[in-house]
Amino acid sequence: MDVRRIVEIIVEEMAAAGVAQHQHACSCHGFLYDCCPDRVRGVLDAGASRLGLHASGARPGDVAALIDHTLLKPDASRRDIETLCREAADLGFATVCINPCWVRAAAKLLQGSRTAVCTVVGFPLGATTADVKHYETRRAIFDGAAEIDMVINIGALKSGDLHTVERDIEAVTSACRESGALNKVIIEAAYLTNDEKITACTLSKAAGADFVKTSTGFGPGGATAEDVALMRRVVGAEMGVKAAGGVRDYAGLEAMVAAGATRIGASAGVRIVQQSKGTAPSAGAASGY
Repeated sequence: MDVRRIVEIIVEEMAAAGVAQHQHACSCHGFLYDCCPDRVRGVLDAGASRLGLHASGARPGDVAALIDHTLLKPDASRRDIETLCREAADLGFATVCINPCWVRAAAKLLQGSRTAVCTVVGFPLGATTADVKHYETRRAIFDGAAEIDMVINIGALKSGDLHTVERDIEAVTSACRESGALNKVIIEAAYLTNDEKITACTLSKAAGADFVKTSTGFGPGGATAEDVALMRRVVGAEMGVKAAGGVRDYAGLEAMVAAGATRIGASAGVRIVQQSKGTAPSAGAASGY
């Protein structure tokens, strides 16, 4: 079925349930759609269900394994990256999430640890072409990245050019499938209407992505529990949902997980883990993500 019709079905069900398309929360709870799963059941009935791989890299009860320990600041130095990798290996974070120029160094530093290397593609604007994103993905995997967080073509989505958006995502997911790398699609939710968020998640699922992700951390807003809950309802249980941008403490992580997140992107990972253990908080190596 056409993606536009899938989105129409979801919006129609939302309207039938008495939910305004752009309101911030359902009247009966704090999370958008969180208590009413049948409101987006139409997307599954319409044939959009597709299995994603490795929906969560986390082990139950292990907070560190939920976290992509992140440092994407443009002025990050080699010493900062070394510190980030040392913290990640010591605490057992799922990945370090870094800019592509540091992938090779981080892969060497983390060799033999349980922490993988994640990098970003088309970051942070998503405005490069699909063939460039495909090459950037292949190069990052060659350098040692095991996970790729790509930014969608936001302008194409806002223009209603869904074919371009799907081709853009597929350019990255195809390169990941060839190499067995995990792929996350950053929809940059703060720029989107609820209808556009639904469309972005549906296209990501159709293109075979493993995760959808809320934000780059460099846009006008970061992760919200409402967006995470909406994204979870659209993609179902088969895909991962990553909340990133503004998750700075353990309470924030808990809120995102309760809303449906299976991975958290945060520069405050060390502090979050320490808070989960009841020890004194520490800022860690990175800030501002």
